[in-house]
Amino acid sequence: MKRPLAYLTAAWSGEPDVDMELAAHYCRLAYEAGFSPLCPVLYLPLILNDAIPEEHKSGIDMGRDLLRRAHVLVVCGDAIDEAVKNDIAVAARLNITATTLAGILDVKRQGQEHDN
Repeated sequence: MKRPLAYLTAAWSGEPDVDMELAAHYCRLAYEAGFSPLCPVLYLPLILNDAIPEEHKSGIDMGRDLLRRAHVLVVCGDAIDEAVKNDIAVAARLNITATTLAGILDVKRQGQEHDN
């Protein structure tokens, strides 16, 4: 079964270790719900220095490119910041469905209950 690409966004804390751990958790949940997760915060801090303006911009551009390829935007966590709002706006312009992680997990649970 081919899994649809899901771009995961959240109001990240700015602490790379904390964000990467949380992103890995969100990605695992998205995977278990049947998606192939795309989450730049998991790998971009390993290769780009956000303190260098050119690399910061490259990170934004790379993330946007991944979002353009996604089938769905998944908003994770309870908070919404400017970066999340921007991701939602880009997804809307590209006609990419936006939903929440809680929403896809609820749908998965309901499907499993129906199967029983």
